[in-house]
Amino acid sequence: MTTYNIVASTSEATVVAECPPNPYRSDNYQSEADLEREFIKQLETQGYEFIQIHGESTLINNLRVQLEALNHISFTDAEWQRFFGEKIANAREGITEKTRKIQDDYIQILRRDDGIDQNIYLIDKRNIHNNRLQVLNQYEAAEGKHASRYDVTILVNGFPMVHVELKRRGVALREAFNQINRYHRESFWSGSGLFDYVQLFVISNGTHTKYYSNTTRQKHLDDQKPGSIPSGKKGSHSFEFTNFWATIDNQPITDLVDFTATFLAKHTLLNVLTRYCVFNAQDELLVMRPYQIAATERILNRIITSSNMHQTGTLDAGGYIWHTTGSGKTLTSFKTAQLATGIAGIDKVLFVVDRKDLDYQTMQEYDKFQKGAANGNTSTRELQRQLENPYARIIITTIQKLDLFIARNKQHEIYKKHVVLVFDECHRSQFGDMRQAIVRAFKNYHIFGFTGTPIFADNANVNPHAQVWTTEQAFGERLHTYTIVDAINDGNVLPFRVDYINTIKPKEGMTDAQVQAIDTDRALQDPERLRVVVEYLLEHLDQKTMRANTYLRGGKALNGFNATFAVQSIPMAKLYYKEIKKQLAETQKDLKIATIFSFSPNEEDPLSGLIEESFDTENLDVSSRDFLESAIADYNQMFGTNYDTSSDKFENYYKDLSRRVKNREVDLLIVVNMFLTGFDAVTLNTLWVDKNLRLHGLIQAFSRTNRILNSVKTFGNIVCFRDLSKATDDAIALFGNREAGGIVLMKTFEEYYRTGYEVNGKHQPPYVELVEKLTGEFPLGQPIIGENAKKDFVRLFGTVLKLQNILKSFDEYGGQQIIGERDQQDYQSRYIDIYDDIRGEQKAEKTAINDDLVFEVELIKQVEVNIDYILMLVVKYQQSHFKDKEILTTIEKSINASLELRSKKDLIDGFIARVNMETEVENDWSAYVNERKEAELQSIAEEEKLHEERTRRYMYNALRDREFRTSGVEFDQLLPPIDLFDNLREVIKTRVIDKLRTYFEKFLGLV
Repeated sequence: MTTYNIVASTSEATVVAECPPNPYRSDNYQSEADLEREFIKQLETQGYEFIQIHGESTLINNLRVQLEALNHISFTDAEWQRFFGEKIANAREGITEKTRKIQDDYIQILRRDDGIDQNIYLIDKRNIHNNRLQVLNQYEAAEGKHASRYDVTILVNGFPMVHVELKRRGVALREAFNQINRYHRESFWSGSGLFDYVQLFVISNGTHTKYYSNTTRQKHLDDQKPGSIPSGKKGSHSFEFTNFWATIDNQPITDLVDFTATFLAKHTLLNVLTRYCVFNAQDELLVMRPYQIAATERILNRIITSSNMHQTGTLDAGGYIWHTTGSGKTLTSFKTAQLATGIAGIDKVLFVVDRKDLDYQTMQEYDKFQKGAANGNTSTRELQRQLENPYARIIITTIQKLDLFIARNKQHEIYKKHVVLVFDECHRSQFGDMRQAIVRAFKNYHIFGFTGTPIFADNANVNPHAQVWTTEQAFGERLHTYTIVDAINDGNVLPFRVDYINTIKPKEGMTDAQVQAIDTDRALQDPERLRVVVEYLLEHLDQKTMRANTYLRGGKALNGFNATFAVQSIPMAKLYYKEIKKQLAETQKDLKIATIFSFSPNEEDPLSGLIEESFDTENLDVSSRDFLESAIADYNQMFGTNYDTSSDKFENYYKDLSRRVKNREVDLLIVVNMFLTGFDAVTLNTLWVDKNLRLHGLIQAFSRTNRILNSVKTFGNIVCFRDLSKATDDAIALFGNREAGGIVLMKTFEEYYRTGYEVNGKHQPPYVELVEKLTGEFPLGQPIIGENAKKDFVRLFGTVLKLQNILKSFDEYGGQQIIGERDQQDYQSRYIDIYDDIRGEQKAEKTAINDDLVFEVELIKQVEVNIDYILMLVVKYQQSHFKDKEILTTIEKSINASLELRSKKDLIDGFIARVNMETEVENDWSAYVNERKEAELQSIAEEEKLHEERTRRYMYNALRDREFRTSGVEFDQLLPPIDLFDNLREVIKTRVIDKLRTYFEKFLGLV
């Protein structure tokens, strides 16, 4: 029997120290039924009760029994009917409300028959083993759009809280993810909606197993709707946002047997559900990753054990967490702070950041996790009030404000309190002095540090006049590690693709030493060099940021990503800003550019290449301040704002600029040091560099580009106008390992295009070879016959799409695409045809051929044409006096190659048929769409006897909000009056949903 060593500090440890592979695993073929049977058997050995439930009435009866057992009461039938109908299965509540019940409002009030109120726990979060775990399989939801039979469901106190979807070994894991999405669309909401209580999903094909939260699934479905709106916080919620479980040293636990023994151990699962989920202010359920849980528990354990051993006030009472930039340190620190306040005897948790802008950003993030959970402050006086307030348990402040408070309050009661100090990336030059003041003042403290780039002896600031502070010297021993290599391997951050562009060309005959000697500020600021750099940047900006491609975010269609340009100094920022404006005016290119910098009293850190900046503009020289004033005036004109360089308005300019960069409203931001550390924008994919970056400064700056968003954004683009190749290798070796370069950096163009490359020891064929295979095996003009051929085509073309997505960012790809634009459209049409066929088979409940297929839908969507392009072609056709039939062919091919436009094909065809020489295409198109919109909705309402006014209002709101919802009372009020328990009601509702969804998809984005 396999054994698992639990980290032994306390009985609360959730993440195992090691997980040796199961030696009894069979090599024989295992069907899906075999996999399910073995899985349930293993859960039973781990203490789960297997229960035979196949329908809703039995599920409801069991829920009643479990809640009675948990709460030590007996419901009368009247009480249960009232409690179930009002508190558990309220028809007005959906996934969001039910998730809030489990995460936040898990104590509900029951009005008993005698009029007395009693608290009813849905889940016990204080004593987790009071909760009862059961497992059922093959539950049948018969009341949805189509009958669905679910694989395995884990019940907690009778509530379905974990849903497990299994596929046989060898089937693509993404197919299990897609299967759950289909259940949501068609049946999770059915009946009493109890499956809306599912908090976590587990998907497995036996070999690979992952978990994710219910809102990852919900948001992914929203993203997949035509014209969908991705959420906000972390981009789209696609398969990329599912997680592997792992050991404490970040070894993934992938096999279902091992995953079940660890993640689904009763103690671990209940800990994850009750302690390590955050239902944030955006109604997203964030489930923590194993390394985040491990770090949190290591800190909590250190607080408890060092308190018991009377070590407070020493380094032995603290430690530091090395989690790479972009891995979610803020969530980890929030949950750590929240749980630390629950430890007996802890009076305050202070979260200390090293810059005013991070203070603001952290407060925003904490407010997103839980509104009002933390207390921010804008002055030392406000900080003092919070330190004196016993109800302000978590305080966010800057190290400067805390240092000033200590200087002004030599004797204060807070210094005697039991305090946890958590520092985030505090590595500025004066940190040592401030830290000393803090630890001298506080007597009963624990001090912890979070960092993505620790200071080791190798990269400590070599200032002979200052004490060297490595991270270990400042905080104590390292408690947990999650490096950039771990994060890239797990898919939690992206790798980098680095270009080095030579901008200083030596004359013939010059020696290496002479070439080095010309690399001075004067040469680097030479007007001709700047002109060439800007020319290259503007010429390649669209390509690097994929501006020709469209994706949806925050309700808007965005063209590609955005970029930051890091330059060496304020004088260079001024020169570049002017040169970019000049060339934009000459080329009439429409780009939104901005810049920001401030006064820095300190020298550049020789080992990072970064200078510490503040919000101080008062001490800028006159020329620099006048220039910054002018650049902010440009910004004001662009966005209708009213900022300047005065103290408060400059800080607000920073905040507004930060928001607009995150919302992809700014195309290019020129910076000296600001925005190169501690700034997260998932839409940012490119960093242009004309600056000497090194070690932690280089990794911090590069990491602005590598946040995951969707399958279109596959790496962070770095374009260096200086030779930073050695600096890059050194930094990756220090913060990853000596072999990390092959993981952290993308392959070369030649490898992707012509020679092939290795992934996990397996050779991957290059683009040229794949295209040759595509055109040889699936020539255009010949049908693809048979299920196996269709599968082979989908896999092959999907791989071609992914490689094209990578190759587009290489300069060398221009002119070497091989597949022409028209042929690409035709292949894409075939790909979508098969995709549509499979979706149709699923709706008709036939056996679909996509058991192990993955469709690259996001990659198709990002290169689609839009309706404006089609109308432009219609105008051209009109101008040819309707003789150029080639234009009609182009229109048809464009529509067929577009997931978005296919649903609008009959609309477009009908409009083209009525165009004549007098038609004003744009105006008449709008009138035509409105006319058809009204007529088709009226026709559906009459056919289905719907309430006409309510239906019109409902679909108007759906098209306005870009979201078609089918659950809830409001939708039911559209339907004709039918008895609630009449089976015909579900048939009619399903038919109406199909008709209104088709209508929604047709007119979405056109009105």
